[in-house]
Amino acid sequence: MAEAPLVSIVTPSFNQAAFLEQTIESVLAQSYPRIEYIVVDGGSTDGTLQILRRYDGRLTRWISEPDAGQTDALNKGFAMASGEILAWINSDDRLLPQAAAEAVEFLQAHAEIGMVYGDADYIDEAGLRVGRFPAAQTDYARLRRGYVHVPQQASFFRARLWHMLGPLDPTFYFAMDYDLWVRIASVTALRYHPRRWAEFRLHRDAKTLAAGDRCWPEMIRVHQRLGGNPLAPIYGRYALRRLIGPLWPLRLRLQRLRRPYVS
Repeated sequence: MAEAPLVSIVTPSFNQAAFLEQTIESVLAQSYPRIEYIVVDGGSTDGTLQILRRYDGRLTRWISEPDAGQTDALNKGFAMASGEILAWINSDDRLLPQAAAEAVEFLQAHAEIGMVYGDADYIDEAGLRVGRFPAAQTDYARLRRGYVHVPQQASFFRARLWHMLGPLDPTFYFAMDYDLWVRIASVTALRYHPRRWAEFRLHRDAKTLAAGDRCWPEMIRVHQRLGGNPLAPIYGRYALRRLIGPLWPLRLRLQRLRRPYVS
């Protein structure tokens, strides 16, 4: 019997000691037996190093040095990776225990699919479930229209695509994942597999809330780089997001007042 494929998971980190240990534990708790786990820290000063040293014997590799941000850290991490299947989980998010096993099972059963993604729950600072990411099936044409619906935390893709299409664009602060999904979708199929695989943490320092207004302009840059129509639907979606974007912090505050989300 062929050996199960190695899955490489990268965590970029910078001053997230409050959540990093939970992220690490969620990867180490995967039911899948062949995980290569790499943590790339940007030179944190908040206690992150103590956490990494404590897990030194259980991580495949970790480094802590100044970098140019999350995108640079991810490129470093994937350059070190040797797995056949790749994923990343940010240092404030969590993987659910069966995520890697189910992703590998799906990709092995569907050789024509280059990337699979599942569902992700929103959680708050305390780790309580407060909602569900609106994951849905998408493809190249819909991505180009701004119909993303891909939770990065719950995404797994084949390493050959990274070697073909990577690295991430270092000029992107926010939409580096969208840019990669577009590149992958241009050469292979993406598939939504409705399984709960990850938890996406919303907190006041999270990029989604603190700098979400930078995402859509970067997505527009991808559209323009590919020669997109200036009247394409993605511009309308951008305008709508500009209207509702300021409501995200309010939504988070309201979530703290409600009972934890129950599916």
